[in-house]
Amino acid sequence: MELTRDRWARLAHDTGSTLDRTTIERLRGRHDPTDERDVAEVYLPLSQLISLRLRNRGRLFAAQNEFLQLQAERTPLIVGVAGSVAVGKSTAARLLQELLSRNPQHPDIALVPTDGFLYPNAELERQEILARKGFPESYDRRALLEFIIDVKSGRPDVSVPVYSQSVYDIVPGQRRTFHNPDILILEGLNVLQPAVVGPDGRAGISVSDFMDFSVYVDADEADIERWFVERAVDFRAHADDPDSFFKVFAALSDADYEAEAHRVWDAINGPNLHNNIAPTKPRATVILRKGPDHLIQSVRIRKI
Repeated sequence: MELTRDRWARLAHDTGSTLDRTTIERLRGRHDPTDERDVAEVYLPLSQLISLRLRNRGRLFAAQNEFLQLQAERTPLIVGVAGSVAVGKSTAARLLQELLSRNPQHPDIALVPTDGFLYPNAELERQEILARKGFPESYDRRALLEFIIDVKSGRPDVSVPVYSQSVYDIVPGQRRTFHNPDILILEGLNVLQPAVVGPDGRAGISVSDFMDFSVYVDADEADIERWFVERAVDFRAHADDPDSFFKVFAALSDADYEAEAHRVWDAINGPNLHNNIAPTKPRATVILRKGPDHLIQSVRIRKI
């Protein structure tokens, strides 16, 4: 079902637990206008729906274990956040993490971007797929799947590689460790991908099989491309790190650099959106639909 923003906003039952402007400015992405009103009207009810899912899943988990006469600890709720490059999924994931962590019933919320599971650039070059970075085959899908299985199995300590947007690569030797969080938010382009069908016609398992709840951030492609170019321009303007990937574009004029950003969209991000990301949208529990101003206009919810 589809709800207008106003109708969705009225579902929030505690408007006092929203975020202040300073916190929102820290969490939102570049050129993202999300403000206190957006948090109160869109992300607060969404966080409450996720909390409701966690609370009732816990009751079902306990009842099922009692029936099966099992002694087992409840494992983290897995929330996927998907969408195109530059659509604002990282902002959505960070806002949800902040709101959910303020609930005393589940204060430990882990956020894991799947960028950390990209193959290093050297490996992408070896496989001759560096130009397809962000496509499903550019990720170490086995490592990502093993990570999510470990989380769902209740393993107390799991770790993930670290990716740097600035240097545009995996940071050698760096990992982040998580200790059995209450909720794990997995954010990335392809987190809702179905299982790959093998040559024998049999499907394996995929990360999306372990999702308890999922969010897809959606917008018209023309708007997303414009946001992508604006973000690329901003990245170059603020490339203070001497190792920044964006330093290689320093010699280009602004016009040439923007043209290069549009070329990257046409060659990489656009096709990836068409062929791999957008087809997963119907698999999401909730679809947040944005307008040209980057603000949520409506919310679609899968009822079953």
